[in-house]
Amino acid sequence: MSEFSTPLDDDSVLMPAYSGRLGTEPIPRSRLADQETGPSEAYRFIHDELMLDGQSRMNLATFVTTWMEPQGQALMSESFDKNAIDHDEYPATSAIDARTVAIVADLFHAPDLDPADPSSATGTTTIGSSEAVMLAGLALKWRWRKARLAAGGDAGRPKLVLGSNVQVVWEKFCRYFDVEPVYLPVAPGRYVVTPEQVRAAVDEDTIGVVAILGTTFTGEYEDVAGICATLDELASSGGPDVPVHVDAASGGFVAPFLDPDLEWDFRLPRVASINVSGHKFGLTYPGIGFVVFRDRAALDEELIFRVNYLGGDMPTFTLNFSRPGAQIIGQYYNFIRLGRRGYTRVMQALRGTATWLAGQLDALPHLEIITDGSALPVVTLQLADGTPFTAFDVSHELRTYGWQVPAYTMPADAQDVTVLRIVVREGFSGDLAGKLRDDFAAALQRLCNANEGAAPRSVFHY
Repeated sequence: MSEFSTPLDDDSVLMPAYSGRLGTEPIPRSRLADQETGPSEAYRFIHDELMLDGQSRMNLATFVTTWMEPQGQALMSESFDKNAIDHDEYPATSAIDARTVAIVADLFHAPDLDPADPSSATGTTTIGSSEAVMLAGLALKWRWRKARLAAGGDAGRPKLVLGSNVQVVWEKFCRYFDVEPVYLPVAPGRYVVTPEQVRAAVDEDTIGVVAILGTTFTGEYEDVAGICATLDELASSGGPDVPVHVDAASGGFVAPFLDPDLEWDFRLPRVASINVSGHKFGLTYPGIGFVVFRDRAALDEELIFRVNYLGGDMPTFTLNFSRPGAQIIGQYYNFIRLGRRGYTRVMQALRGTATWLAGQLDALPHLEIITDGSALPVVTLQLADGTPFTAFDVSHELRTYGWQVPAYTMPADAQDVTVLRIVVREGFSGDLAGKLRDDFAAALQRLCNANEGAAPRSVFHY
């Protein structure tokens, strides 16, 4: 044994879990320890702290995938060391990357695609929809500015029209890239924007309108076709010609399979770009999104950079440079594994579970359903007037059963409405839905007992 060896460095030595240094001496939290730690002990130390996290499968707050098939996980683990930006060193990963973009563009009916040429799709993979939104917003801004300057106009501060129900990344885009947001308010009982609101809000300084296919707050689809028709009419009558971006972060991998006749994508000529999250209903672990454009004209060449210091000429249109290849491989596995039929079956199962659960919860006292999972497989509900406890109380009570069901207030002009939201994802089975229903009933009963003096249990029969 060398002078630097200790029993803790030898994986062959059997020791109780915490009789060694990690069990008796504290590990510094905000600086490096003076000495190294054996790999098994370091693993156990971190593994045990992570047990304090919630169970990801019981996290009904997130839209993000928490379960994948083991074969997909294996492929991702085999690709953890690959940097997706290095096309010259990892040509197979690069080719798969291009194929995934083409598959998404085809799914969204992008025109002029060549089935034999993945490069005919205009778009890119991203770390998620947050990066995709930034890129789409920049494309809108560049397109507007060039048109204004070409017409001899003033390219002052541009505006972006969007609902107050957008995800916070849109607020970030406007602040980071000096775009004035024009927020359209929602209202109690109406949590999406209307074409009439859009028509009144756009002007010559508007770089685009954001329509949402599956809002974060309720899972509803906005009327993309109606918004486009209104803007078509406005442009034909001499008004501003404003493009539409569809934020399909959540709905982009749901609507094509469950609502194929719903026109919200590039079938509408006014739709210039679309973003979607592969790590939501694309069924891939976190770290993958897409932004796709109608055609080359929708993406200004000035936004594309070309570098050759990784070994070959490489065009890039991303905010991140180095980025993981593993999530791209995981997404491609899902595309190959499921195909259209497989995705349809998964989404049908999720919607079926969501609508069943909505019906069950609607039968319980004090609960009122807002959305029943018939758009996105998302159930949102509020408490009835006069209930002696709050949605936050219900959320807290459900945590005692292990469930993470968020309670939150609605956006501008509907802040007085507080809701609970349940996202039904792959891995949330019908049996788990039944258990959640039972735990909802028990949580409501306990809150009633605490607030009303033992409410009759019979009211909770279902």
